[in-house]
Amino acid sequence: MLIETRRGYLIRKNRTDYQPVCGMDSIAGATYDWGQLRPTGAELIHYSECRRQTMKLGILKTDAVRPEWVPEYGEYPDMFMALLGEADPTLEFAVYDVEHGQYPADIDEVDAYLITGSKSGVYEDKPWIAQLMVFVRELHCRRKKLVGICFGHQLVAQALGGNVKKSPKGWGMGLHTHRFNSAPGWHDQGDRDLDILVSHQDQVLELAEGATVLAGSAFCENAVIQIGDHILTFQGHPEFVSDLSREIMEFRRDLIGEDVYSSGVASLQGTHQGQRVARWIVRFLHGNA
Repeated sequence: MLIETRRGYLIRKNRTDYQPVCGMDSIAGATYDWGQLRPTGAELIHYSECRRQTMKLGILKTDAVRPEWVPEYGEYPDMFMALLGEADPTLEFAVYDVEHGQYPADIDEVDAYLITGSKSGVYEDKPWIAQLMVFVRELHCRRKKLVGICFGHQLVAQALGGNVKKSPKGWGMGLHTHRFNSAPGWHDQGDRDLDILVSHQDQVLELAEGATVLAGSAFCENAVIQIGDHILTFQGHPEFVSDLSREIMEFRRDLIGEDVYSSGVASLQGTHQGQRVARWIVRFLHGNA
């Protein structure tokens, strides 16, 4: 039985059998492979050849951050790499600017994919959006791990038979609470309420085939959606920070209206749980469905 990790080694209790062993083990949702057994005491055995198998995440970039915000917050892939890299320092990343037609040469070039947010609407007649939908359908057919955020959440639904439109409820801005109706394996089994930053008017109004709604609110009923054990999407923005949310609301103040602006800014006094979502995403990517 695998007990723990310590200074890069896997440690296993074994009383008598110190024969060479090859194989794979898992701990904390991550996969490790190990080689030659070496006795280091009466009960503990170190695998000096062990190494953690890293996962490579392909970030599908669907928009650019306003230039004046980039020095402070970075581009969208930078935000995700910082957030998810903190949750799992072994993650590796590749960025594909799909808005400008950049895709991997081979779908298996990375282990999983994440679609970022965008100011575009998934229903817009833009060639790059149509191409991305085709790619999402291929990922779905291959049961490749896929995470969608905001625009990505909506695009997955639209690509797989759902429907996305501008909500008659208007703009969602600032910190919103999405309540889980069930806690899947990647969830921490803690509080069912998720406080997360949002910035959207479009919503998933009809689900894709086989989709399950895991969390929502009175404002956004379909806020967290899962399809099988390979697709997970969030309407909220775990990668945002409160200062960026404030910048966006200030920039869109005339568009979203004074009431939404005021309530959105006031909501920023609450605690954003983006890091909690990052841990969930990492667990999902590592196979905790």
